[in-house]
Amino acid sequence: MYTFIGGLLVLLAGYVFFSRYVEKQLDVDENSKTPAYKSGDGVDFIPMPTWKVYLIQFLNIAGLGPIFGALMGALYGPIAFLWVVVGCVLGGAVHDYVSGMISLRHNGASLSEIYGMYLGKKVQNIMRVITVFFCVIVGVVFVAGPAGLLNSLIPTKFGINLWIAIIFIYYFLATILPVDVIIGKIYPIFGMCLAFMAVGVGVSLILNGYHIPEIQFANLHPKNASMWPMMFVTIACGAISGFHATQSPMMARCLKNEKDGRKVFYGAMITEGVVAMVWVAAGLAFYKGTPGLAEIVLGKAGSAGAVFEISNTLLGKAGGMLAIMGVIVCPITTGDTAFRSARLALTDILNYSQEKVSNRLVVAVPMFVVGVFLTFVKFPILWRYMGWLTQAFAMVTLWASSVYFYQKGKNHWLTSISALFMTCVSVSYIMQAPEGFKLPATISNITGICVALVFLIMFFVKMKNTTTLVENTVNN
Repeated sequence: MYTFIGGLLVLLAGYVFFSRYVEKQLDVDENSKTPAYKSGDGVDFIPMPTWKVYLIQFLNIAGLGPIFGALMGALYGPIAFLWVVVGCVLGGAVHDYVSGMISLRHNGASLSEIYGMYLGKKVQNIMRVITVFFCVIVGVVFVAGPAGLLNSLIPTKFGINLWIAIIFIYYFLATILPVDVIIGKIYPIFGMCLAFMAVGVGVSLILNGYHIPEIQFANLHPKNASMWPMMFVTIACGAISGFHATQSPMMARCLKNEKDGRKVFYGAMITEGVVAMVWVAAGLAFYKGTPGLAEIVLGKAGSAGAVFEISNTLLGKAGGMLAIMGVIVCPITTGDTAFRSARLALTDILNYSQEKVSNRLVVAVPMFVVGVFLTFVKFPILWRYMGWLTQAFAMVTLWASSVYFYQKGKNHWLTSISALFMTCVSVSYIMQAPEGFKLPATISNITGICVALVFLIMFFVKMKNTTTLVENTVNN
């Protein structure tokens, strides 16, 4: 219990105190004109109330990630609390805030364009392809699951294909219509529901006297799964996730003031950290430890079954409704913004105005044709790489953020330490994972450390060369 409460207080303190230090490093200027006003087009660049932008950002980056990922991560035991707190305050929230503000400073630029500015054209060209593909795949993956659940709740003579078609139609509309028409109206509502469900579960655990275990510096996974680096990929949303940086440019285009960036980007990530803490606690407390939790989340019921059971028991009928909403709506809200982010990335690459509906259709229609085709392709192996790819995105984004800070003469260690860590995680994981090279853990982990150190050396060499070039230019 003390670990859980203490962790929540640290998350709060991170927002109240540490985020202000990050804000100072960013030289936030409340008098600077934001992209929403500089490039207002009534489609993607629209000034919106800060509370709405915050809730949209929260739902964009959260979805089911801090619930399902937290429940799976809880299998490692209470040590998961530590990763959520430290990862969120020092890693994920900084990652989201800095990348969001860099996008804001560059007129709402998409993630791949930011990579080009700070990591070079070669990285940019590679990441352009990967970013668009990643967003489309995320959108496609979150079609079949919700469609299947809807079909089981409301069966039709057309079966699951009707629900797939309906979800795709919704995705298409959410992708091409102005951001304040659908996303701006329904996202804040669902964002509040997701937060309310977490608060309700957390309070109910405490009031009903459930035993929330204290932190143990041990791996309690019932299947003896390796904690390093597996836990750090399993709990991405809630700690640090590179997917967030693909979503932040969408809201960077809607902020009214630079000063609001801390509330929206850092604040939304802290909120997600709270949700993850609650579901780690719920998984361990409700099922009385990792063996009981493993029976359901690794069994036929899966994480969705755990969410239904916990919510129904702790929150009654209201909890059951929220659970159904969460398991169906949250994946859909992740999918639609993934497709919208893909459109924004493509239009940035093509430098193609989106003010006219016809221009949006030119980009969106081929993208959705590909998306619909992919729903009929079985790619379970491909999806197994998505967890790793998410953390690889975080690694690259953090290195780009470090270059940004270094060039501005600011404390680059704010992001370069996290970049080092995520490089170790990403490389070690892919070297030993079943979908990776399947090498022994010792070799994989040593490789991860070595690659991280090489990246650090490359970073300093690049920065030194850049500084020398600037000095020579000034002197000449």
